Amino acid sequence: MEYTFEEVMKYIEEEDAKFIRLVFRDALGVQKNIAIMPGEVKKAFTEGIPINARRIAGFRDCPYASLYLRPDSSTLTVLPWRPDSGRVLRMLCDICTPDGQEYGSDTRYILRQAVKKAKEAGVEFRFGTEAEFYLFVKDEQGNPTKIPYDEAGYLDVGPVDKCENVRREICLTIEQMGLTPERSHHEQGPGQNEIDFHYAKPLKAADQMTTFKMVVSTTADRYGLTADFSPMPLPKKPGNGYHINMYAVDKEGNDLARQAAAGILEKIREITLFLNPADESYSRFGNCMAPHMVNWSGAGKSELIYIDTHNGRTRAELRSPDASGNPYLVYALLIHAGLYGLENALALPEEMDENSLMLPTSRKEAAELAKKSEFVKSIIPEEILREYTDY
Repeated sequence: MEYTFEEVMKYIEEEDAKFIRLVFRDALGVQKNIAIMPGEVKKAFTEGIPINARRIAGFRDCPYASLYLRPDSSTLTVLPWRPDSGRVLRMLCDICTPDGQEYGSDTRYILRQAVKKAKEAGVEFRFGTEAEFYLFVKDEQGNPTKIPYDEAGYLDVGPVDKCENVRREICLTIEQMGLTPERSHHEQGPGQNEIDFHYAKPLKAADQMTTFKMVVSTTADRYGLTADFSPMPLPKKPGNGYHINMYAVDKEGNDLARQAAAGILEKIREITLFLNPADESYSRFGNCMAPHMVNWSGAGKSELIYIDTHNGRTRAELRSPDASGNPYLVYALLIHAGLYGLENALALPEEMDENSLMLPTSRKEAAELAKKSEFVKSIIPEEILREYTDY
């Protein structure tokens, strides 16, 4: 729900807020923010708050010295862990040029454009997420270690699962911020956890991931721990996946997920760089049931895409991404790949096809595939593509 400037100011007064954090992600998915006082909120809505564009990854070649943050009032929320008096609010932002136009390399804008293309084609996509992370203890100086918070395993309970109170607080905090977690549990690895989210429209799903990572990291720190979303935090242990569940329907409600999944299979090697941008992302592939082949099945084992039909609706679960990616780019690319499958009436190949290709085995290979891809270049601005492919 969008709020007017007057409604935002009333909310600031009612909550006794003294700081408003304006949040965005750079091209690589790193969360950034700037804090303003209530007296600057009107300027933020009418003119935008300037940032030094050329110090932000993905904006370094920007022709403007400054770009401007414009808050999206629908993302207004209190940061529950801050003081009750002099509270801190947060709004996610779009990035604009000095003349007020949306900036083409803003990844939130890129996702909006993908949603617009899908709407013009009469297709609606929704995404749900299953994000994994490890909790590690800190040393006496407060520095992160690689010592897991517990030695529990999949779906274990307390007292062996020492993480359950942390997960509980994460879920309650997320609810206070207006989001709805679906499930939470201990994962396979020691100190490894998973929290899942209901399906949402693409922009909300990406915003949700931005909020989620911030809440997890902040809550872990309050417990004297550190949260690690990286693809392979511990050698020879399960990596952290960011499984993405996708629904796709047309205006009549017809199920389009299988054709959309066929398009994703067709384009997955070209877009893997953006779904898995870390060097260690490629160590995760093929490890502990993480996929390494371009295939699908309904078995729920080590396939790239798991296809499940329940109550007449098909769910396609993509299992290769990890949380080191920028969710706005991830969802934008998946929408475009899904539309490619629909536009070309693609059918899924043979289930668990033995002749299927492999996912890229290194970041360098993924970068070369992305650089050669006309599909990628039609979606990702050149300055962002360079940010991902230049070593």
